[in-house]
Amino acid sequence: MSASKKLPGSNSLKATLLLVISVLLISCETVGYYSQAARGQLAIVFGREDIQRLLQQQDLPEELAIKFERVLEIREFAESELMLPVSDHYSTYVDIEREHVVWNVFAAPEFSIDPVNWCYPIAGCVSYRGYFSEQSALRYAQKLQEDGYDVYTGGVDAYSTLGWFEDSVLSTVLTRDDYQLAGLIFHELAHQLVYVPGDTTFNESFATAVEREGVRRWLTTVNDATSLDAAMLDHERQQQFVDLIAQYRDEFAQLYEQEMAANAMRDRKTELQQDLRLAYENLKQQWQGYAGYDEWFSSSLNNAQLSTVASYNDLLPFFSELFEQSNRDFSSFYSEVKGIADLSEAEQNQLLRASH
Repeated sequence: MSASKKLPGSNSLKATLLLVISVLLISCETVGYYSQAARGQLAIVFGREDIQRLLQQQDLPEELAIKFERVLEIREFAESELMLPVSDHYSTYVDIEREHVVWNVFAAPEFSIDPVNWCYPIAGCVSYRGYFSEQSALRYAQKLQEDGYDVYTGGVDAYSTLGWFEDSVLSTVLTRDDYQLAGLIFHELAHQLVYVPGDTTFNESFATAVEREGVRRWLTTVNDATSLDAAMLDHERQQQFVDLIAQYRDEFAQLYEQEMAANAMRDRKTELQQDLRLAYENLKQQWQGYAGYDEWFSSSLNNAQLSTVASYNDLLPFFSELFEQSNRDFSSFYSEVKGIADLSEAEQNQLLRASH
């Protein structure tokens, strides 16, 4: 280990513990899955390099030095202004030498918008299965497809370990604009603060609310009006994209509720997918040809793929309004959110229905 590496300490012990847990599980397939997850996380832990020490190296490329300085500024802002639990998170860097850190596999029945869920010891039940190897993800996706499911596989550039480890800045995110990097860090740190196992919509909507307000405040503080305009435009386009998918999610759901022969339903499903592509092309006209979602639309648009977007921000209006009711004070806002997270599922549902 080089002098610039940050000792993994208890993090390696935690990863080893996860590996031991996987061995104690009954299913051989499950053991294999958790083993690859533990190995992948261990590789990140042992690949970490302290950013402060890297900045002291004479041969550090200038573009990396600039990014690392920005990360340190973002961390300080997250802690002092957004009251997020920074600790040692994002104080280290890992060059993972691949395009994505993990690949997530999503699945859904051919005629249902409800995704398949997998349950994990820490994260609870979520609608994806993550692999540190693209080939492993594709093999599992192929198996699901052979079982008759709609399947979608997508690369992920960063993720939160929910406080189990000290998260690092990964090489997969350093090409992003500064405001996008800030948004990612704010978003993932929000997961450290409040996380309801198994409730993706609650978790992602809350983190997105923190991310957006955090980016707005940060760019205002550093007086970067150009990036602020770009960030607001990104958020507007993202919301229009999410709204479009949500609209078609409802249309697919209505289709699947009909009494119809499988072949006829399959044909109608294909027509709806084509309609969605056309609607996206029309939306792009409003964006002056912005093509940021073209790659996403190049895939099949099956039920599994639609599930990756549909509910991601469903509760964002609720959390945005709650922030306003908290006098735009993060301490009060977090206290309110933690209180809601501690409610029973029935109490949460009642509160959220009343807010609509």
